[in-house]
Amino acid sequence: MSSHYISIKSFIFLASLIGITSCRQDAPETLVTIADARVHPAKVIDVGEPGDSVGDILTFDQPLLDQQDKQIGNNSGTCIRTRVAHSFQCQWTLTLDNGSIQVAGREFDKGTSHIAIVGGTGQYAGISGQMESINNGDGTFTQTLHYWTR
Repeated sequence: MSSHYISIKSFIFLASLIGITSCRQDAPETLVTIADARVHPAKVIDVGEPGDSVGDILTFDQPLLDQQDKQIGNNSGTCIRTRVAHSFQCQWTLTLDNGSIQVAGREFDKGTSHIAIVGGTGQYAGISGQMESINNGDGTFTQTLHYWTR
């Protein structure tokens, strides 16, 4: 009985080592974009109590810029207010010439938001990772994507 127990323990140990060694070891790729809400600000659909309240909806369709302010695509999506003067739950798509990237998560009114990359198309099919979104306070958002593709 004890040799059988050791065999199962050894199997589990080896299986975990194989799992560890098969994990992705390469560094993620990085893409920095600027969502420009100065030209086309988000539209607020005021739901429930007047003013900033839970359930309010933001819709947006804005230019997506590179770090040199050249338009490289489009930033389009929706957000629902989940915590007044604090954060929204959002999902949106970054559309580029070579594919699109979909993201979803909590966007804070201030500071850095860490948002999941949930999928992609074209060159970005099989994408995974996260995006850091920073409200620059001037109508733009710096979006730094750290990602892997299959």
